[in-house]
Amino acid sequence: MAQRTTADQTMSRTELGTYLVELADEFERGDQDVAVSVGNKTVTLHPPDDVSVSIDVVEQSSMLRGQRETVDIQLSWKPESG
Repeated sequence: MAQRTTADQTMSRTELGTYLVELADEFERGDQDVAVSVGNKTVTLHPPDDVSVSIDVVEQSSMLRGQRETVDIQLSWKPESG
């Protein structure tokens, strides 16, 4: 069974930078557990030492919608056994 926790919000560039630094700090600590803030909830994950990373950047230009840029970063792994 999959459990998904999602939050959509708008952040300033400074807030986004702080969020990403805090997430990076969680991974760099080296503990087994990584706490990820999602909206008003914190999810605890259990990544191994090596994590698969996929980065996708899209630059779109549309006559009707104008320009749009997106960056998708996906991290995935099989959790460490506890």
